[in-house]
Amino acid sequence: MTRATLAEVLQPALRDGYAVAGLVCLGWEDARAYVAAAEAEGAPVILQAGPGARTHMPLPVWAAMFHALADGASVPVVSHLDHGTSVEECEEAIALGFTSVMFDGSRLSLDENIAQTRAIVEMAHAAGVSCEGEIGFVGYADGGESHGTDPVEAVRFAAETGVDAVAVSIGNVHLQTEQSAQIDRDRLARIEAMTDVPLVIHGGSGLPHDLRQDLARKSAICKFNIGTELRMTFGGALRGTLTARPDVFDRIAILSAVEEPLTQKAREVIRGLR
Repeated sequence: MTRATLAEVLQPALRDGYAVAGLVCLGWEDARAYVAAAEAEGAPVILQAGPGARTHMPLPVWAAMFHALADGASVPVVSHLDHGTSVEECEEAIALGFTSVMFDGSRLSLDENIAQTRAIVEMAHAAGVSCEGEIGFVGYADGGESHGTDPVEAVRFAAETGVDAVAVSIGNVHLQTEQSAQIDRDRLARIEAMTDVPLVIHGGSGLPHDLRQDLARKSAICKFNIGTELRMTFGGALRGTLTARPDVFDRIAILSAVEEPLTQKAREVIRGLR
């Protein structure tokens, strides 16, 4: 069994100067490809079920799938609830055996974000589960303007909640299809100077690969959430298969053809954080 908590994979990353990939999953084929990539690279991996994935497929199914993959893997695999927005969602994930939950209280007031996150941290830790929180607001490429993380607020948030990782807004944006994000290194340095909690970048696909590697090696950012560039790989591989083999109609044959391209792309992502 290689189920791992978020803290178990991020603390070594913080100590040794690398980061772990939090890979956004939308189905069986991509989740299996990501574990295969992690095994090929000899690296831990975080499998993430976000809001879109949970709308498409019930959380108990994600739990069973992640656990089956983790239990058969030779590397640590974290099963992570991404962007949980309520106590109930996080409670359900913990009950189902997820090893990590992220509570996203970034749209709440600072005091309310701290209060709700702290309650979820306490619940998670009592069950041996890790908890990630967010301070500031990471916007979206298709709407939803970012609000940069205030370093002073980040320190208070980390100290008063006891979270295992803090997602920060320092120029990163969700759902970017081009690698054009500009990171506020001064803001990052101020956060790092005041807290030793592992930091998380959401919207990691929007960062150039060399910037991701530099931050992984030289900063306290220990987790990069990667989704968009992997979805683009999936879409490209699927279109290519359908174009090249218009006679194939079997779902398994069609979807199986995307796994190798996804595995190779995920290997590139994982390798680029070490």
